[in-house]
Amino acid sequence: MTQIAAKQAIADHDRSHQRIAELSDLATDLLARARARGADQCEIALNESRGLAVGVRMGDVETVEFTRDRSLALTVYRDGRKASASSADLSAAGLEATLDQALAIARYTEADPCAGLADAERMATHIEDFDRWHPWALDADAAVSLGLACESAGRAADARIGNSEGAAVHSTESIGVYANSHGFVGGERGTSHSMSCSLIAGSGEAMQRDDWYTLGLAATDLESPEAVGRRAAERALARLDPRRAPTGRFPVLFSNEMARGLMGHLLGAVAGGAQYRQSSFLLGAVGERLFPDWFALRERPHIRRGLKSSSYDGEGVATVESNLVAGGTLQRYLLDSYSARKLGLASTGNAGGVFNLEASLGADDLPALLRGMGRGLYVTELMGQGVNPVTGDYSRGAAGFWVEHGEIAFPVDEITIAGNLRQMYAALEAVGSDVDLRSPVRTGPMLIGAMTVAGAGG
Repeated sequence: MTQIAAKQAIADHDRSHQRIAELSDLATDLLARARARGADQCEIALNESRGLAVGVRMGDVETVEFTRDRSLALTVYRDGRKASASSADLSAAGLEATLDQALAIARYTEADPCAGLADAERMATHIEDFDRWHPWALDADAAVSLGLACESAGRAADARIGNSEGAAVHSTESIGVYANSHGFVGGERGTSHSMSCSLIAGSGEAMQRDDWYTLGLAATDLESPEAVGRRAAERALARLDPRRAPTGRFPVLFSNEMARGLMGHLLGAVAGGAQYRQSSFLLGAVGERLFPDWFALRERPHIRRGLKSSSYDGEGVATVESNLVAGGTLQRYLLDSYSARKLGLASTGNAGGVFNLEASLGADDLPALLRGMGRGLYVTELMGQGVNPVTGDYSRGAAGFWVEHGEIAFPVDEITIAGNLRQMYAALEAVGSDVDLRSPVRTGPMLIGAMTVAGAGG
């Protein structure tokens, strides 16, 4: 893309509000036609996106991809029966065909008393964009230059960086409209930009790989390409000459990246679907103390420039700021309207997941946490899928660093850590102040008082 074309692309960005209005009109018209043809209720989601992605490796360009996608998802409810149809064709004929398919399917599905739109009185009445729209005037040549600079800085950082898995630059813009037969019509727009680098240190069987990435809604939120490359190099070099950790019961400190995975297991367990299917290790756990009394998790869907900020959920229900965990006690589940009805509860405005979750943080940064744990394992990478969502049993391959006398002593790999998530949550001793802002789940490193570590002789 030339610079002239890039400038024209910026001018096109000014059409985002206009395009949302056009999609809103299209959705309203299609919903009216569905109702006229016998649907008791109906809802529609329309999404459009476009993006640029480049990949470089060892100083050469490997990929340049331009994407442009659009989708339509229509759901109709008729006599308690639900049916959905989707399409990428937004022409008049394509819309009519999608409606025909949805209505035809609805004749054959089983009636479900819990199916239907969210309650009308729960619809959002005020919609904001939360400063989530920041198009980047980035053409392919400029993106390639950023990727090359990123990889070059990493490879030049140390002579022991002998190979590379490459660097990548991504930029995406998306707009979406959700509407339903309650009269709700909501439109949103957002951007996402990122840069990453993965490097290999050492040679032969002693090679170690690690990476780093930066992500934000605006290009100005990103780290410089040189900083990303150097950080990837530092992380790969730190893993050279790993040893096996001792076997036994030790404190385990999860890096902030790994800690958000611990919170992800909690979110899966308290999701409405897991609850009504009885496939959760936290069945009926609302009101139970799961964590120490100082710990809290708060959902904050209205953060300015938040990665997952929104005025409404996937069903048009207004989002609200509220605690998921307070005083260590689980306050609620994560419910859409269907799972809420199955459980005899009310929607929590979480159709589509959680909207910006923040963990309570302590005052200690990572070095202070390491000093506090004394001797144990600092985990920076997890492998495998050894988590049982029904029992909470947890067993994962891990890599990271062994800590002695409150300081990192040496890198470790080929180890296993094991426990049970309920016990791990109860044994949480500290959450560090170093927050990873590259995810809608915002947390610092998490220190678990004791887990089983299987290393040397394990």
